[in-house]
Amino acid sequence: MKPQVLLRTASFLTLVHALLHTFGGLLSGTSHNHDEVALLNAMKSLRFDAMGSLRTYWDFYFGFCLFLTVSLLLLSALLWQLAALIQIEPAKARPFIAPLFVEGTVALLLGFAYAASRKPA
Repeated sequence: MKPQVLLRTASFLTLVHALLHTFGGLLSGTSHNHDEVALLNAMKSLRFDAMGSLRTYWDFYFGFCLFLTVSLLLLSALLWQLAALIQIEPAKARPFIAPLFVEGTVALLLGFAYAASRKPA
């Protein structure tokens, strides 16, 4: 398969990941069991000083979720642009492919290690 097709596919899948991560996080508030609701309420209720501002753990959690969405959207755009570059000047595109592949592989492994393979107690 051509590198351009692989990079465009990776770009599309990263965009889907960003969208599902964002909408899944925003729309998942109705499907929690009692323990999860209690945890979310605790995260939202406990306020503490963080560099001069009163914040909650929920603020940090939700903020990081939004940060991840922005990062995934940026990665999707970069992969799309890299697909165009590899067709025009492959030598200039090659140095970017290995780090992005390593990042994607490590992210996948972390996802399986800490999210997908965990079974509820």
